[in-house]
Amino acid sequence: MNYEQPKQLQAVILDWAGTVVDFGSFAPTQIFVEAFAEFGVQVSLEEARGPMGMGKWDHIRTLCDIPAIAERYKAKFGRVPSDDDVTAIYERFMPLQIEKIAEHSALIPGALDAIAAVRKGGLKVGSCSGYPAVVMEKVVALAKTNGYVADHVVATDEVPNGRPHPAQALANVIALGINDVAACVKVDDTWPGILEGRSAGMWTVALTCSGNALGLTYEQYKALPAEKLEQERRRIGQMFEGSRPHYLIDTIVELPAVIADINARLARGEMPQGS
Repeated sequence: MNYEQPKQLQAVILDWAGTVVDFGSFAPTQIFVEAFAEFGVQVSLEEARGPMGMGKWDHIRTLCDIPAIAERYKAKFGRVPSDDDVTAIYERFMPLQIEKIAEHSALIPGALDAIAAVRKGGLKVGSCSGYPAVVMEKVVALAKTNGYVADHVVATDEVPNGRPHPAQALANVIALGINDVAACVKVDDTWPGILEGRSAGMWTVALTCSGNALGLTYEQYKALPAEKLEQERRRIGQMFEGSRPHYLIDTIVELPAVIADINARLARGEMPQGS
């Protein structure tokens, strides 16, 4: 039997916060600020957004490794934060996250129509998140009440390694019965999520205006003057350069057009690893 390259996409793997729900990705970022504050350590919202997309323990570890934050922690406790300290912050973060997740659970405008169009094209809809399973259970339930149900969900603590490793994306491939990773497209608003898709051998689509990088509400995004919006697109595009997304789009609303373009490229024999 000979290998045959896929001729069209079979699945889209969607991130959650900032991609399908919670337009400005506020639920995770604000809780990081509050969790550190309960230990008397100041972390800005901008700092909290930096490692977004990683599993939450890894996210806190990365924040604690930032020299400025490590110094603030040392000023408070007389030492830089150890893994045990990270775990203590994480254990405070978790109940705060579960308690407040509903405050930022609204679907991104146009998401349902975009996903319906993707399904109409015959694609399955997988999903993964930097949230652990106990948080994802609530996120999934809230999304269902708003009309969104993914075909499969993989939380960060359900695989050996979270983002930027490819395990969550590949777990979707297995669960959905996809026969080639090149027949999948990963959609995310963070660089770890794009690296996840790249490392899994998938097409990748980075979101510039919904999610973590822009960090605005939908209303604030729509109110941006055209010149400012274009400046932000350029800035965010530069942020994503190292993760090498195949496409940059504002929000999930533009995804069906990207799907059509990828299908045309597959039909011509192009593969994600080659671009």
